[in-house]
Amino acid sequence: MAKKEKIKPVVDVSTEEKIKQAARKVFTQKGYAATRTRDIAEEADINLALLNYYFRSKEKLFEIIMLEKLQKFFSVLLPIINDTATTLENKVEGIASSYIDLLTANADLPLFILSEVRNNPEIFIKIAQRKNFLQESVLVKQLQGKRADINPLQFLMSLLAMCIFPFVMKPVLQRMADVAENDFQRMMLERKMLIPAWTKAMLKAK
Repeated sequence: MAKKEKIKPVVDVSTEEKIKQAARKVFTQKGYAATRTRDIAEEADINLALLNYYFRSKEKLFEIIMLEKLQKFFSVLLPIINDTATTLENKVEGIASSYIDLLTANADLPLFILSEVRNNPEIFIKIAQRKNFLQESVLVKQLQGKRADINPLQFLMSLLAMCIFPFVMKPVLQRMADVAENDFQRMMLERKMLIPAWTKAMLKAK
């Protein structure tokens, strides 16, 4: 007698995505520690049992959302720093332009990642499995060929800080300097040209 195959439950992709959308919103607003699964269920307009059916725990759901955000954050960087067809200067221009575009469209991204990495380093370490991607990159080899005295990590931290810091501090800058939204966007467009110029000057300085 043939064995009956177990019927697997049908996964409703729309419900799963609805939960993830709610989780993105609640985690961004409240952070991991202050978020309850009940908060996400209420935001998704579903019952708690259904949320637990799709995602076993708050930690599991957060890992999925955090991984998405990290992939979005680093998806700009990795292809550029490993491009063998572009110069170091072109890479700097590409990183500055791409990150400013990314953060203009996703203003909450850097603050969410920075705050959660600080509050939950264990989760970040668990998610971020890839090692030595910077040390083995084409960018580092090009930098060492041009300025072996510059620490590549220092160089990249400075470059990314010039791109990211204005977006992290945007609410403060707007209030303290009375910067309107249009003015802020114009300044960010200017930085696409200014950051490569500043970096070029840094590479020339001895």
